[in-house]
Amino acid sequence: MDNIFSQLGISDKVFGFGERILERISPRFSEIDRIAEYNQAKVISAMQKNRVSATCFAGTTGYGYDDVGRDTLEKVYADIFHTEAALVRPQITCGTHALATALSANLLPGDELLSPVGRPYDTLEEVIGIRESKCSLKEYGVSYREVELTADGGFDFEGIRKAINEKTKLVTIQRSKGYKTRPTFSVEQIGTLISFVKSIKPDVICMVDNCYGEFVEKIEPSDVGADMTVGSLIKNPGGGLAPVGGYIAGTKECVERCAYRLSAPGLGQEVGANLGVMTSLYEGLFLAPTVVASALKGAIFAANVYEDLGFKVVPNSTESRHDIIQAVELGLAERMKAFCLGIQSAAPVDSFATPEPWAMPGYDSEVIMAAGAFIQGSSIELSADGPIREPYAVYFQGGLTWAHAKLGILMSLQKLIEARLVDID
Repeated sequence: MDNIFSQLGISDKVFGFGERILERISPRFSEIDRIAEYNQAKVISAMQKNRVSATCFAGTTGYGYDDVGRDTLEKVYADIFHTEAALVRPQITCGTHALATALSANLLPGDELLSPVGRPYDTLEEVIGIRESKCSLKEYGVSYREVELTADGGFDFEGIRKAINEKTKLVTIQRSKGYKTRPTFSVEQIGTLISFVKSIKPDVICMVDNCYGEFVEKIEPSDVGADMTVGSLIKNPGGGLAPVGGYIAGTKECVERCAYRLSAPGLGQEVGANLGVMTSLYEGLFLAPTVVASALKGAIFAANVYEDLGFKVVPNSTESRHDIIQAVELGLAERMKAFCLGIQSAAPVDSFATPEPWAMPGYDSEVIMAAGAFIQGSSIELSADGPIREPYAVYFQGGLTWAHAKLGILMSLQKLIEARLVDID
């Protein structure tokens, strides 16, 4: 094994360091495999119940009327997430688009949006209007307020109680940490928050940004009261095969409004050709529980490697996992660049490229991204990114296979050592 790794540029010292870490953490992998087995059975059950057949893989064009594959896939998602309905479409370009669709469909002028978990992910700032943008919710008369988390990353229940008022229409809960080093919320924690919010205002809509969290646990936010659970198909549920798309699973009323917003009033879910991607969407969903398990193993490995080297990692090396993202506070921009170079060097695609920070649309800081992916921007594939700002944290995620995730982490360490930014002696 060390010989083949050396051909890829991993030194004996780095390989040996990784093997010692792996020996210590491998017992945790069995629990990940058990959750994957449970979720695999859940996916198969939903596919069998809805009689998925080869007919579902046929491509459609134009209006997409009577698209059996599209309509069946949405029933499968609704069963997996235990919701009344689901909208699963390649026309949804990314997670931010899915969230923007859900928000704009269910908020009207004069309504107020509340985030009880602090500032949402960077790309939603322009969607909401925190940063001025054309066509933002703010521009259409939707107000916004947020309640910061407590110092230990918990919910400020009293602050939330005070923030909810007669205008509060929708509460958005971001499960994952985004570009922050706060804890990711477990589904149980999200359920507690939803119950608290609805005890104050029962008719409020609770939406959960589920990106990076699907299939990490046995249950999803929709199992604990979320009216809408929203995510991207080029993250967990696409299994690395979905070439594009997003989903919104929730109540019939909420999903119907989302469909009208995505297409047009009066058209809704009746239109939207699948453009020949159905096989990838179905097969990716089928593979997703196992792919997510591989990504989780890589995240745990990364946490242990970098915590042993003295860096702050979130979650830490022993905490339970509720998404696939591993944050590592590297303290220096140069370390971020070296780490990302390592991830890129381990990629099957564009391994020769050098990641450089750039002004990405939707962000207020330069962002560095490493992803030699088969699907552009697919963060269920091995990738790492982060904004070039303090605390100079890099966010590692993905890995379609555990072996690739392991290689990526070892290569990130190798590049840091070669740049004399880290030492394992």
